[in-house]
Amino acid sequence: MTLQQQIRANRLRSLVVVAGFVALLAIMGGLIGLVFDPSLGIFALAFALIYGIFALMRSRAMISRLTHAQELSPNELRPLRRLLENASIGAGLPVTPELRVVDDPAPNAFAAGLRPKSSYVGVTTGLLRTMPKRELEAVIAHEIAHIRHRDTYLMTMATIFAGIIALLADIGLRTLAFGGRRSGGIIAIVLAIVGLVLAPYAALMLRLSLSRRREFLADAGSAEILSDPEAMALALRRLEHDPTTVRYADASTSHMWVESPTDRVDTTRGSIQEFSSWFNTHPPLKARIAALEEAGGFRLPGELPADVAFAAEMGL
Repeated sequence: MTLQQQIRANRLRSLVVVAGFVALLAIMGGLIGLVFDPSLGIFALAFALIYGIFALMRSRAMISRLTHAQELSPNELRPLRRLLENASIGAGLPVTPELRVVDDPAPNAFAAGLRPKSSYVGVTTGLLRTMPKRELEAVIAHEIAHIRHRDTYLMTMATIFAGIIALLADIGLRTLAFGGRRSGGIIAIVLAIVGLVLAPYAALMLRLSLSRRREFLADAGSAEILSDPEAMALALRRLEHDPTTVRYADASTSHMWVESPTDRVDTTRGSIQEFSSWFNTHPPLKARIAALEEAGGFRLPGELPADVAFAAEMGL
């Protein structure tokens, strides 16, 4: 199956997952209406719709605030802008996304935006000080691939859906706990409690089902854009060897980074850690590297090349 066929198949699966979010919201509205009053269930769904629209409109600024990504003037970091422009042209984007920088020592990057024309790519200062030019360009191309595949739009939607579901569940459970007026019987109350407790976890699983497969496709997209799969594999290996993590690690944006700030799990310490890795937003770096090696027909060397980091090379 070609990369484009995989992307189309993933989009179809994504539509099913989005339908799952909608169904989950409808179920929650029904449970609230069953226990309290039908009009309250309708009000909850109306509130979810209004909140979702507002969150979508403010998502660009919200993600920038959560990640501490700073805008730059047009003359700042011009060598990095050229890498971004080259990757955007290679991906066939109509415009080059904005560039933003996160002042953080951990090497990482992310992409955000509902449409390619309003998207931006954020990189940490740690990424510039860690990655050689070739690997840095691969990471940027990875984020450009997310924009080209419309992953940034879908993952923003998934984040908002998950947030709304968690908020409605919290309000419903607090209302039940503090004696809100109920119109349903004991069976309805038990069903509501079980449903409201499990709903946020179901939303989490739906969100994870979207993000994990997309990382493999974005890695492959980077390899296609640059015609250099080894560069992306080397970048992932360098991330694997780096112990630092982003200071502003927020669970709501963890799926957007090239390596999740919240997925650092030591699987050598037992079955509990292995079980928790199932809930990571990203596949293991080893699995992503292996997929690139298999697709590109190469094997990474035992030692990473001692190339000069991009920031040092450019005198930044």
